[in-house]
Amino acid sequence: MAPPPPGGRRPGGPNGPGGPQGGPGGPGRPVVPPRSPGEERTTQLPPVNRPTQREPDLLTHREPEDEFLLAGGMDDDDYYDDDEPELTEEEERRLRKKKIWKRIRIGAFVALGLMILGPVIAVAVAYPLVDWPKPEQIAAEQNKTITLQYADGSEMTKITAPGENRTMLTYEEIPDNVKHAVLAAEDKNFYDNPGFDYRAIIRAVWIQATGGNSGGSGLTQQYIKKATRNEEATLTRKFTELVKAYKMSNESDHNTILTAYLNTVYFGRGANGFKAAAQVYYKKEMKDLTPSEAALIAAMIQTPSWSEDKEHSQKQWKYVMGQMLQKNWIDQAYYDSQEWPKPLPFAETQPKSLDGPRGLIVDQVQQALDEEKTDVTFEQAQKTGVTIQTTIDPKMQTAAEEAVDEVMIKGGQPEALKTSLTAIDPATGAVRAYWGGRDGRGSFDYAKGTLQEPGSSFKPFDLVAALQNGRGLGTTYDGTSPRRFPGVPNPIKNSGNDNSCGKECPVRTAMIKSLNTVFYDMVLNDIGIRPTVKAAHQAGIPEQVNIGNGPKKLLVGEDGGNPNAGIALGGDQAVVRPFDMASAYATFAARGVYRAPFFIVKITGPDGGVLYQHADKPISAFDPDQTKSQDIADNVTDVLKEIPKSSSIPCAGGRDCAGKTGTHELSESAGQGAGLNSKAWMVGYTPSLSASVWVGRNEGNLPIRDKSGANIFGSGVPGKIWQAFMNKALAGTQMEKFPKAKPLGPYNPPSKSNPPSSSQAPSSEPQRSTEPTRPSQTRPTEPEEPCQGFLCPNPTGVPKPSTSTKPGPGDGRNPGDT
Repeated sequence: MAPPPPGGRRPGGPNGPGGPQGGPGGPGRPVVPPRSPGEERTTQLPPVNRPTQREPDLLTHREPEDEFLLAGGMDDDDYYDDDEPELTEEEERRLRKKKIWKRIRIGAFVALGLMILGPVIAVAVAYPLVDWPKPEQIAAEQNKTITLQYADGSEMTKITAPGENRTMLTYEEIPDNVKHAVLAAEDKNFYDNPGFDYRAIIRAVWIQATGGNSGGSGLTQQYIKKATRNEEATLTRKFTELVKAYKMSNESDHNTILTAYLNTVYFGRGANGFKAAAQVYYKKEMKDLTPSEAALIAAMIQTPSWSEDKEHSQKQWKYVMGQMLQKNWIDQAYYDSQEWPKPLPFAETQPKSLDGPRGLIVDQVQQALDEEKTDVTFEQAQKTGVTIQTTIDPKMQTAAEEAVDEVMIKGGQPEALKTSLTAIDPATGAVRAYWGGRDGRGSFDYAKGTLQEPGSSFKPFDLVAALQNGRGLGTTYDGTSPRRFPGVPNPIKNSGNDNSCGKECPVRTAMIKSLNTVFYDMVLNDIGIRPTVKAAHQAGIPEQVNIGNGPKKLLVGEDGGNPNAGIALGGDQAVVRPFDMASAYATFAARGVYRAPFFIVKITGPDGGVLYQHADKPISAFDPDQTKSQDIADNVTDVLKEIPKSSSIPCAGGRDCAGKTGTHELSESAGQGAGLNSKAWMVGYTPSLSASVWVGRNEGNLPIRDKSGANIFGSGVPGKIWQAFMNKALAGTQMEKFPKAKPLGPYNPPSKSNPPSSSQAPSSEPQRSTEPTRPSQTRPTEPEEPCQGFLCPNPTGVPKPSTSTKPGPGDGRNPGDT
């Protein structure tokens, strides 16, 4: 039997002869009369050995097996047997793609189900296993006493918190101003969420996913976090916190939660709870606080350790006020009429633990809990009742206090003179003595709270940069005076126009005589400004400090870039904290190894367990190769060790000590004070101790005179304090010697001909090198007034991050005293 023609129907096939739907002949064909039984064929089998041909596929035709296959019922290899023709490559590709997408869809549905049901199941399991902290219990555990110890383990003092043994407030006792301020600061939709704000959480996840930083915790979650003292950035902590917050919301009401929060949260300045906070910020009862004052206190919740940062405080206060306005808790007229409500000075509101200079040590230890990354905040220390072993050596601290009193009080110096003294152990970075002021805890700190021009005490950093660039103590520069430099309108002069060193003046001699023209030439025309700035930072002058109205970048120009060449002489944009000069010179004493200064040795809990232990982290300061860094530091010491003796302030008993004096002179705009010094320094060290002493005035733009009315130089009042301190602090200790320096570059060995005679004219700081100077102040200024003083930029246009003034001619009543 021949196969049907293309397009024909097979006998017995659909619509074919004998097939369904078409009757015996199919639709449209004449009906064939049925055969008699004897005429019918008994089989429809094809001829033997004839292959069965596959009917061509039609677009409207699909075998049941194809449907089963496309539904994923079996694999390709299972469907087609050896008698069936294989699929084309395109058909196989389409089938594989369909199966892959089907599996992806199934996986996505499963993942979505887990995302929805997983957290619900997790919360259901965790809910009965957790409990939320009760406010009465939390309050009872707060305000524990912190014990401070000296380095030898003896007790220094105890720190108690304001509001200790306070009574718990009720909801009715809390003024609306306070409630609204806290809600505006932390969770303005608090009354609309079930213990957590899902919108805030989603927003926080998005911000963090896009590289930002956000918490997303509502007020209830904040309470749980603060009460449990667990702020780890882990998913486990966040999940547990959320479940506890949800349970707290179910078992109490919003008013109870808000009351608990206001009774226990930490507001900075040692205050737990809003009642105590009202006292330490304004010495007021809560009911007497204005909405603006309440907003400032509430603004401190997020970062209470920044409570004394004016810039941060103003920014956060403005944000809270804006949120209160948005919620109609204050009106537009009140908002527009308000200025930043300045808190009372910190000293007036703190419980007295130590009076006098040691009170500022307490403040420094409190700050160090955050700044030194001890992993124990002041808030945590207060709630735990820890013992803190400080670095302060009781003998050296007494020596500092006695040295200052002998020169300033017993010596009859004017009360208008202010001073500071910091002593650091070069071998560890430990602060051994700290004298920042006489008025006690919370008073103005003249060691870390002020920026001053270091004058010629900055010149050793010039020398470091020179040594790093192949110069040496024998390298010569033109030391004549006066000298003019390109781009500098005023000539640079040595004190008294000293020309004794001539045109080929060795660096060693220039350092001892403190010849300004040599160091100005060195930095401007040879070494460069940037390497000099880098050397100062390497020694230990921070790139940025948090002071006054916020962070300040040090040793930068008016545009945030390099300063001008006046930095070579410790003027212009060269402003530093006295504290940091002690740290930088300690790097010289440690032979080129920098160690960050620190106040805290160890923190132990009530059970004696160690919560924190300081670890030594030495850094090769001036070169990655420690040997090269050591050689650079030794060469600096090789010349600086000649200065204390030549300045008539040697260490007792012939003890090896090195150092440099410095002054800042008032400009001609100071009127009758022109030509007199407004700041004076002595910074020096032995192999085991580095100390910095600064003397100035609060106003900054007035001359400093001693009791006889004479101009004060570095070797005068500050030098005498330094000398008295070093002798007292090191009395009875081993007489250490500085190692012999390995000469670098051209070398000029010490000789009797180098130090000038005591009758020689005093050396100097530079004359104004660019713009006219307007001297700085020492005390912080009142808010909203024109910025002035050494905490602010000078009026010549130095940007806020810097706080510099121009250099002035220096001192030098004794050789090298500038």
